[in-house]
Amino acid sequence: MEPITLTSDRLLLRPFTGADADAVHAACQDPDIQRWTVVPSPYGRADAELFAGRLSPDGWHDDSMYNFAVVLRGSGALTGALGINRRNLPGTYEVGFWTAEEHRGRGYTTEAVLSAARWTFTALGGDRLEWRAEVGNVPSRAVALKAGFRMEGEQRSGLLNKGVRRDIWIGALLPSDLGLPGTHAYLPTP
Repeated sequence: MEPITLTSDRLLLRPFTGADADAVHAACQDPDIQRWTVVPSPYGRADAELFAGRLSPDGWHDDSMYNFAVVLRGSGALTGALGINRRNLPGTYEVGFWTAEEHRGRGYTTEAVLSAARWTFTALGGDRLEWRAEVGNVPSRAVALKAGFRMEGEQRSGLLNKGVRRDIWIGALLPSDLGLPGTHAYLPTP
């Protein structure tokens, strides 16, 4: 898929480029990002260059993951990162995100998740968008809940992060949750 830019009221979600490496490197020095996400720890300049300059563009090219730099529309400041990744079940995707420390608590990530969810359901033909986070990552769960994800439970040993298996929370958002049609018929349990 050709990389695209999404817009919301306050944000642009655009593909990462190598020019984002400095901002990504600075944001990923935050201990909370290193603790709760699968970014390397410690996070070096080479990690940021690899992510922004190679892995993100490659994901768009091979249609495996669509990483967005989440930036403010006015200033272009990086508020965070958001990725939409294909899962094994057709029509199923997973969202992941982090927010730079200085931009937390302003609703930017929820706004970005909703924008990316609409795109996933309309442009990619998604029928299910999953959110997963390590049990205890309360800020990530709060974003998912504000975006309308329905919590579906916990998975034991559902995440491998820095060589350690961890339990996760899982939730999902469906097109109908946003008033959108799905690609396939959905028959919920009565």
